[in-house]
Amino acid sequence: MIQTIEVLPGITLRCFSDDRFKQEGLSLQLVRPMRREEASLNALLPAVLLRGSSSAPDLRAITQRLDDLYGASVGSQLRRVGDYQTTGLSCSFMKERYALDNDKVFAPTLAFLQELLFDPKLEKGVFCADFVEGEKRNLLSAIASEKNDKRAYAHGQMIRRMCKGDSFGTPRLGHAEDVEKITPESLYAHYQAILRESPVNLFYVGPADPAEIADRVRPMFAGIERDPIALPPQTPFCDCGGVDETEEMDVAQGKLCMGFVTPVTLRDKDFVPTQIFNTIFGGGMISKLFMTIREQMSLCYDIGSTYHGSKGIITVCAGIDNDKDGLVREEIMRQLQACQAGDFTDEELGAAKQALLSQLKNTHDTPGAIEGYYATAALSGLALTPEAYMREIENVTAEDVAKAANNVRLHTVYFLRGAL
Repeated sequence: MIQTIEVLPGITLRCFSDDRFKQEGLSLQLVRPMRREEASLNALLPAVLLRGSSSAPDLRAITQRLDDLYGASVGSQLRRVGDYQTTGLSCSFMKERYALDNDKVFAPTLAFLQELLFDPKLEKGVFCADFVEGEKRNLLSAIASEKNDKRAYAHGQMIRRMCKGDSFGTPRLGHAEDVEKITPESLYAHYQAILRESPVNLFYVGPADPAEIADRVRPMFAGIERDPIALPPQTPFCDCGGVDETEEMDVAQGKLCMGFVTPVTLRDKDFVPTQIFNTIFGGGMISKLFMTIREQMSLCYDIGSTYHGSKGIITVCAGIDNDKDGLVREEIMRQLQACQAGDFTDEELGAAKQALLSQLKNTHDTPGAIEGYYATAALSGLALTPEAYMREIENVTAEDVAKAANNVRLHTVYFLRGAL
């Protein structure tokens, strides 16, 4: 279903042919190695680009242009996929068959996307200071909001400690102190550099012939000086040693986060059994952690686990009373040991499979979901289509899950507790 075309050196187009939707979609991602020194620059850039272009110099003009294109939409796109960070724009637009006679939609939408990306409104040869400062405030607010969400804050603190030697420890939005240092000049210099250096991934969802899409997007890069870098391959978790730390804060409810590691990533053959293990262990309201620690033992307010397959990291986070730390840790480890011993029922295995199958069945429900799955899979190294993924889920045995569980070990613990 996916057709891949090298449009130009370092520029790859992937097309998913689908005529079910009234909308078509196109995303453009500049792919970067995840590095602290540019994470905040990459996070800020698309927001600034969407503030104004040469012919649509403000938000009102941009909105008017999109309204004239039958309500097309353009948005920023920022992702962290394993060792990579992507920054760019995406657009959604109505199929021309639904437009008035002789009205064109695709070509002018593509032209506007090109203008937003390559011909931004400038001031004294760099980005407009008002645009940069306004979007810096928005980005700083988004970073600060993590601390208000104590679960997200605790999880982030644990990941940073656990991944101190790994690119995965750099937050997707970067650090507030790095945002503060950004100037219109530094952001514009970075913009010019990544346009020149970055591999470009384009993804189209719609009924058009892929060769036609390639011919349409190729001129977007005419006249752009390009010298694309070769991306390093995705890597598993880089272990620089674990920690067990407690931080005190004025919180009524403690947040316990435990980080586990496995050598299995989504690029390995045992990925699917590991995903099923995580679902049985803590990946939902029918998991062992939820049903035992929350429902039966009433030791926590909430609990769940997440498998970060690009790195081979499993994180468990629980909201608990401050004096329940030791008890909850012990029970989390006991439930891991139960999975390692194969101590789970056929019903638990079946429910975990069904939960994952339900998620995958939704992959093709919208153009955005399609783009999200396949574009991320291409970057992360996941070679499974949703259909192949579902077949593998159905074939996993209880022995496969127990084997996967035995690859998992505790690495780092972070506890955010109320001040004594």
